[in-house]
Amino acid sequence: MVTLTINGKEIQVPKGTTILDAAAELGITIPTLCWLKKVSTTGACRICIVDIAGVDRPMTACNTPVKEGISVTTSTPKLEETRKKTLELMLVNHPLDCPVCDAGGECKLQDTCYSLKVDKNSYGADLERLPIRYDWKLLESDPNRCILCEKCVKVCREIVGREAIEVVDRGDNTIIDTMTREPLDCDFCGNCIGACPTGTLISKPFKFKGRPWTFDVTPSVCAFCSTGCQIDYHAKDGRVERVTSSDDGFNRGNLCVNGRFGYAAFNSPARITEPLIKDGSNLKGASWDRALKTVAEGFKDAAADSDGNAVAGIGSPRVTNEESYLFQKFLRGALGSNNIDSEARLGYLPSQVIQWEMLGYSGGTFSMDAIEKATAIIVIGADLKAESAGFAYRVIQVATKNNAKLVVAGSRPSSMNKFANAFLQCRPGSEAWLVAGLNKAVLAEGLASAGNLTELEGLKSSLDLLSFERITEISGITEIQLREAAALICSGGRTAVIYGAGVIRAADSRNAVAGTIDLALLTGAVADTGAGIYPLDEKNNTQGMLDMGICPEYLPGYRTYEHAAAAFSSAWNRAVPVVQGKDLFQIIDAIEAGQIKALYVMGSDPLHYMPNRTRIMKALQKLELLVVQDLFLTDTAKLAHVVLPAASGAEKSGSFTSADNRIQCFTAAVKPAGDARSDADILTALYSLVTTGSAPVQVSLDVLHHEITTLSGLYSEVCDHEGCRMGRSKNRTATSVCLPLAPLVPTPAPTNHAFALTIGSILHHNGSMTTMSENNMLVAGEAYVELSCDDAASMGVVSGDVLTVTSDTGSVLLKARLSEQLQPGALFVPAHFREAAATTLTDSASFPQYVSLSKG
Repeated sequence: MVTLTINGKEIQVPKGTTILDAAAELGITIPTLCWLKKVSTTGACRICIVDIAGVDRPMTACNTPVKEGISVTTSTPKLEETRKKTLELMLVNHPLDCPVCDAGGECKLQDTCYSLKVDKNSYGADLERLPIRYDWKLLESDPNRCILCEKCVKVCREIVGREAIEVVDRGDNTIIDTMTREPLDCDFCGNCIGACPTGTLISKPFKFKGRPWTFDVTPSVCAFCSTGCQIDYHAKDGRVERVTSSDDGFNRGNLCVNGRFGYAAFNSPARITEPLIKDGSNLKGASWDRALKTVAEGFKDAAADSDGNAVAGIGSPRVTNEESYLFQKFLRGALGSNNIDSEARLGYLPSQVIQWEMLGYSGGTFSMDAIEKATAIIVIGADLKAESAGFAYRVIQVATKNNAKLVVAGSRPSSMNKFANAFLQCRPGSEAWLVAGLNKAVLAEGLASAGNLTELEGLKSSLDLLSFERITEISGITEIQLREAAALICSGGRTAVIYGAGVIRAADSRNAVAGTIDLALLTGAVADTGAGIYPLDEKNNTQGMLDMGICPEYLPGYRTYEHAAAAFSSAWNRAVPVVQGKDLFQIIDAIEAGQIKALYVMGSDPLHYMPNRTRIMKALQKLELLVVQDLFLTDTAKLAHVVLPAASGAEKSGSFTSADNRIQCFTAAVKPAGDARSDADILTALYSLVTTGSAPVQVSLDVLHHEITTLSGLYSEVCDHEGCRMGRSKNRTATSVCLPLAPLVPTPAPTNHAFALTIGSILHHNGSMTTMSENNMLVAGEAYVELSCDDAASMGVVSGDVLTVTSDTGSVLLKARLSEQLQPGALFVPAHFREAAATTLTDSASFPQYVSLSKG
């Protein structure tokens, strides 16, 4: 510890602490302009100068470390005058366009001038107007307003991991721009806008929408990816016009393109604003009373004729925990059906069943900030920015600032490769062999954790049957690579394991997932001293949806029918069926067989995401009653008999549970669009109509939370952070069970379909929701098929050529995009775009799928 004195007050702080931070601990504010806590210091603005006894010139407090015994003075008449003169010099070339500057009212330069009483300028110069970058997408840059604080550059580099903007030129010509002066090529996360202290960088969609103080600002939680970022909605006249995030929040103000710009989907003219009922072959507007009565009578009749067996529901990872709970309560309690599932069946749910079997819990071990304390991280089968960008930002921080070792493994490269100490690129479909090889290497190197692991010998025995030579033959990863990666993964004793769609939806997903969790056990990642395991799903509330019982296997809280059906029946005063229902794929089978006649789809588009689109369409067309509850007229909604308009995440109150098991509550920022209603209001009304035939009695969130916490045992009414009403139960019983591995030999590509296709996420979209955002579509407006440069050369394909992708189940036309990193023989298609109908090509939920590729 270092002892020093600031303004006559003595303080002890750790070695390396800056004077600025030491002063803050004493409650002493030193003015700054270029300082930003979350990035490295620059000392560019010189506003934070202080006097140090014995030093003959002022020193910048933001980047001067404390020293033993120094005496610091933060304010004297001379310091204040110097700060004023410094600001005056900044203002010499600064345009006085505050009346039309979007930063007006929240400009740090304005605030600093006001606080330092800079009311006139003794300096002058001939103004030279620099060209404004109007050509950038989503962002606009006016270099005339720039004070060269470099915060935007540092955020881009140090937080986002990009180098989209740079300090360009020198002297009077210095500006922030792209290095080549070409149009902006970046993540379009907008974090540079949040960091800018002036109006240099602004949001183009927000430009001239209004002054900051004219908006209603509502703290909330992002409704896109599974990171669960804390955000603020800025609303006016019933519309969300901007999203920001405070640096004081859990995500430190860092957002991705979806979180910052995806709100445009909520304002889309494509929103459904009134109930629709099919009249002949057309959907026509109807009153809520008529629509709800039609739905209630239809479901009630179908359930009564079959003891609930003819009814099924597909839930949504987009809705709140409370709404998911009400959805399964309606299916189970009102209709007597356990036929309930969701798109999590495609991978995330099966993976979490395995994780629960091995570890005793699903989702992340700790909140994701534990990753920042990791000494080693392995990311397996995940494109972090595309699947859950907040995890990417944490990994970048720990890899670059804390020098943690990073290993990236999977068949596809990602933006994390540039930070990795090793990249293990396996052949598509060999992910289970890759993770088996890593487990074998950890054991062979004697690096396994000393923890008490159940069934460890069984794992060892199974790995003894797999030689490194065979693993290399199938995966393409050598023994040397595996052993070197094992050493990296186990370095420092505090490992984090992150796995995503490449593992969860692998061809041999059971062995891939089990092997990944085995690796977390062997490295000690899931021990109290580890940095945790984190399964990822792309959407915001997949974890909460499963916690609430949106699956046929379990009641809320993963409680079995045998042990808990009676308790739920008693609480609901309705008989809950005790026989496990049908899962997503079995529901489709049962529709085809004529056994399920009525289907309730809430916030989901199975025709878009389920494999074999043609088959799914035919099945849905067989239903006697298809009810779709959504924001948009999705492909599935177009087939519906009744469509109920729902509210967006900005238009409702409730809670989301992020991938790392943080439960966060929020309130509505605006009213639902048009005559739309929250899913909770719709479900409450339907429950009442089916069970009592009477008008619904609104249930408060507090009452609903009490019911959830009492029955699930998984959630608690004691929250661990301010502003919420519900938290995760601390009574989790963890286990440490290793599973033996017996990876399956990948199916070879058929001769007529030689390419290995993966359909997945990209960073500029989240699900299909953001394809309804004009902002996201501006930067990523259409689907494509990505292929290696080698394959393109051999086929005579150039970027932009239209290619036909064909499988045994169908074909689609997509434009070509060339990649220098994709393996020869591998293809990638983004999953987000409905028009592409990419699932026409698939016959299962796993990847790769084998296809052929031809021009035209």
